[in-house]
Amino acid sequence: MQRIPELIDGLPNICGAEAQVAEVMQNQKPVYIPETNLSFNRLEALFTIALHMHQPLIPAGGDDLQSADMISNLQLMMNSRNSGDSYNATVFADCYGRMGDIIPELVGKGQNPRVMLDYSGELLFGLRKMGRGDVLERLQNITCEPGMRRYAEWLGTMWGHSVASSTPIPDFKLHMRAWQQHFAAVYGWDQLSRVRGFSPPEMHLPNHPDTAFEYIKTLKECGYQWLLVQEHTVETMEGRGLEDCHVPCRLVARNSCQEEISIIALIKTQGSDTKLVAQMQPFYEALSLKRRSIEGISVPPIVTQIGDGENGGVMMNEFPPCYRQTVARFGTEGVVNATGTEYLEILSNAGVTENMLTPIRPIHQGQVFNSITSWKPGAADEAIAKIKQENSSFSMDGGSWTNNISWVRGYENVLTPMNKLSAQFHAALDNKEVDTGSHSYRNALFHLLVSQTSCFRYWGQGTWTDYGQEICRRGSEILKHNFS
Repeated sequence: MQRIPELIDGLPNICGAEAQVAEVMQNQKPVYIPETNLSFNRLEALFTIALHMHQPLIPAGGDDLQSADMISNLQLMMNSRNSGDSYNATVFADCYGRMGDIIPELVGKGQNPRVMLDYSGELLFGLRKMGRGDVLERLQNITCEPGMRRYAEWLGTMWGHSVASSTPIPDFKLHMRAWQQHFAAVYGWDQLSRVRGFSPPEMHLPNHPDTAFEYIKTLKECGYQWLLVQEHTVETMEGRGLEDCHVPCRLVARNSCQEEISIIALIKTQGSDTKLVAQMQPFYEALSLKRRSIEGISVPPIVTQIGDGENGGVMMNEFPPCYRQTVARFGTEGVVNATGTEYLEILSNAGVTENMLTPIRPIHQGQVFNSITSWKPGAADEAIAKIKQENSSFSMDGGSWTNNISWVRGYENVLTPMNKLSAQFHAALDNKEVDTGSHSYRNALFHLLVSQTSCFRYWGQGTWTDYGQEICRRGSEILKHNFS
């Protein structure tokens, strides 16, 4: 396919090539098996690490909130002279690109590194807009070169780093497709065809049955084959915690009408401590593991971890030397590093199918299902309301890497305008002949997706909620002016 531009009239290329994106993501052929240097029978255990990178876009490129340019928070940090933010921004920018240098360095020494990369669409655009395209270019080699790309795997995500339980369901696909098209614009269609895994922002898994069903359905429709899942956000089909987090599971979603859909899940263990990745804890955990049996097939287990790739002194300073030292300790046999898709393709090549994997579901769903007397549209909501009458503390806000934050409660002043903007967007544009490649559509979509960034809720009340409300106001004006 012909390469598409990364920017169009100052906006990220996030729409207009939906058919091409869908065609590329229909590719289900193995992408790592033809290139991997790992042999199934010589593996005792594996570990995989993912580096999560994100900077929100905010209306902060000027003193007046209502007219300020939309810029990356990283750019705002860099412009904050005589403060720690300015120093951290420079370090952050280096962190965003440094794996493009570290991986080739280690491969050149005859070593066998692996890493998974999770970059929000907002970060990709923000870097380019602020003149730091050099960061993206540093990653070109490990992303595109046939001799290097097996060492790094890109994970898809929500373009605007939105959390599923507080994102309107019709917008799931808009985020997913926007990220795919934007990534293809940055690195090419061939590289997009290798993206098979999905990393949810904040490691958030919606547990409302109908929302979870639509979420996984959308992931499958967008061509994703597997999902990163946090250990404590899921339960067995009997309602218990997972007994073995070191083999892939089959995440099953059932809605109010008893429709079911599933996707493979790799289980991220333990909490959100970035030190687990920075100090390469997954490798040391993998050293203690032995092969398992999946329906009679002996398989190596895997330890899965994800952490911010730049945030905090331990990640800024300790990760590179720890990573180098750890990679020097293993080769291609015994306990090794792999990427998620590489591992799953190795298992598939050995005869392991999705139906052989232990079924799991989002947490608390068993309690909801047990309260449903008639499966019909809205049955889950009725069951949840009944449970809450008996237990006011019961919550179906979903689960994420931090259980002390609800992504819904307490954020009505952001969620209300955000939901109104989403409703306005779909009322104006759904079921109509709209040119999704036009500037007006792209501008409206851009503001919709940016408005749903998790940061406008994570950082609490004040400036950040003001940012979120302002973006919603702009998005609404764009829709009124162009599509009313």
